[in-house]
Amino acid sequence: MKFTFITLFENLMKPYFTDSILGRATSEELIKLEFVNPRDFSKDKHKKVDEYMIGGGAGLLMSAQPLEDAIKFVKSKNQNTHIVFLTPAAKKFNQNDAKRLAKKDHICFICGRYEGIDERIVERYVDEVFCIGDFVLTGGELVALCLSDAISRNIAGVLGNEESLSEESFEQGLLEAPAFTKPNSYENLNVVSDFLKGNHAKIRALKNDMACFKTRFFRPDLYRKYKPLMKDKR
Repeated sequence: MKFTFITLFENLMKPYFTDSILGRATSEELIKLEFVNPRDFSKDKHKKVDEYMIGGGAGLLMSAQPLEDAIKFVKSKNQNTHIVFLTPAAKKFNQNDAKRLAKKDHICFICGRYEGIDERIVERYVDEVFCIGDFVLTGGELVALCLSDAISRNIAGVLGNEESLSEESFEQGLLEAPAFTKPNSYENLNVVSDFLKGNHAKIRALKNDMACFKTRFFRPDLYRKYKPLMKDKR
């Protein structure tokens, strides 16, 4: 998998891929990185990449020409590049999106700044748009890192133990069950006793019940979707 980030601030992003799981994945070339700065494509003598909005409005907008030429540069090397724009005006990214996009060969994230980008770029070049929540950030870089992290974990070989993917939150429509480690008793708080008895079938059932309770409390929206699935299984 290759990730390309069209961004004005690549130094904000590069360190994220130097350590831990993604650091190993990049060193083993399971994922490859490219950073493209729209400023390098600006035809303005001062290398400007922003303009005031037509029709008025607070703030500046990333202008079309530098972005278009940056995208053309990226696509000139791979016409199958999947272009993603990161914006609050989009559907929320989820785990199914991460698994689906992990099958792509090349994903290019457009990281907006200021008040966003010229909408004509979105209409002409973007394949998908995503957000990560109902809030606004100063730029798309953090969102791109979130998405590339989630996608990378679903690429074969990136995780040390790929079985862990099947037990994570959202995989079965529920949040992940509570987990514990040694010691069995800590500050007068004890691990659920059935976890210590070695009955794996009972532990799996208990974890499923705990996941249901946790999802019902923290994410009732997910639980409402999961309840019809429980009835179908019966």
